[in-house]
Amino acid sequence: MCNYGLELRICTYYDTRMIPRHLSQELLRQLGEYPIVTVLGPRQAGKTTLTRALLKDYQYVSLETPDILDFAFEDPRAFLTRYSNKIIFDEIQRAPHLINYLQGIVDESNRAGQFVLTGSHQLELRAAITQSLAGRTGILNLLPFSISELQDVDITFDSFEEYIFTGFLPRIFDQNQRPNVAYSNYFQTYVERDVRQIIRLKDATLFNKFIRLLAGRTGQIINYQSLSSDVGVDAKTIKEWLSILEASFVVFKLTPYFENFGKRVIKSPKYYFTDTGLLTYLLGIEKPEQVCRDPLVGQLFENLVVLEALKARYNQGRPPNLYFYRDSHGNEIDLLCAFGRELIGIEVKSASTFHHSYKKMLLQFSKKQHALKKSYVVYSGEGMVFSDGIEVVNFKDLSAVVDFGQL
Repeated sequence: MCNYGLELRICTYYDTRMIPRHLSQELLRQLGEYPIVTVLGPRQAGKTTLTRALLKDYQYVSLETPDILDFAFEDPRAFLTRYSNKIIFDEIQRAPHLINYLQGIVDESNRAGQFVLTGSHQLELRAAITQSLAGRTGILNLLPFSISELQDVDITFDSFEEYIFTGFLPRIFDQNQRPNVAYSNYFQTYVERDVRQIIRLKDATLFNKFIRLLAGRTGQIINYQSLSSDVGVDAKTIKEWLSILEASFVVFKLTPYFENFGKRVIKSPKYYFTDTGLLTYLLGIEKPEQVCRDPLVGQLFENLVVLEALKARYNQGRPPNLYFYRDSHGNEIDLLCAFGRELIGIEVKSASTFHHSYKKMLLQFSKKQHALKKSYVVYSGEGMVFSDGIEVVNFKDLSAVVDFGQL
């Protein structure tokens, strides 16, 4: 186990190896099943590193290179004839029109594993893929490192505060960057720039205010009207900005779970950030010790756990199928993982000491609403198992204990 001390620790581990990504197996499997595999994810999540390291026999083409992008727009047919079979087109959202031409190529050749596409914004790609590549491409999502991926190479922290503050961007580990500086640059270089290009903001002040206010509401039921009043724009604009952040993999929307519970169930979503390091930067947290003293510590810990569950699903090539439950009386289960009609229930607590009240809603929901196949309390203390079937696990063991692919 490594103590907090980024500079020494990162140099020791990362200079000598690339941290293996759990998505690798599913990527290779889908390349044997589809002519095209599309890997989506936020900026700097490691899409390029993964595909180039795993697929060394593929040509690599970056569509962020200006002259290459100009050629792709000027004469797409001639552009594509420059490359032989097995190509990685990086940041394909820069030239989504190429997808129409790729359709013709793969239909004619009818071979699996011809192209790998990567992209960091879903809106343009989803529309192009739905129209042109339906049935021709597998779609995978890659987020920054998971706790279990770091554990695979013996990179661990002693506390959840350190995980939350450091975040999971590969560059922090690769280039020995200080988290608070890295996320400041990441926000200005990628998040702010990309979003401003998409929504054509002349003045970023309102958007910056919006995203910081959103950070303060992580894990809360979203109130569009309240947020719009605080930001100074209408609720329609708030919803548009949220959809752009979600499409850019900056935030993840957790929707409420309900079957036939009628009006008693809350139906507004929650939003979580896809990297806790960016979240702490937006909240003005400058060192790990400030996390546990922050009034939002419970929500920060919940963001960490929900994010790990999301990564576990994505790394298996599966849709999230993650929800929360809350009724009009405030009774809530933090996370529900759905597999058809079967559910796993997870209660999340940042405490390191277990209290039996943590099990209350899991037992109540299982009895009155829907029988849970498995029930967990995830916290920062030691693991234990109770005779009522509820298992208590440390947050670092979440992906190892809960197999999100099998019940």
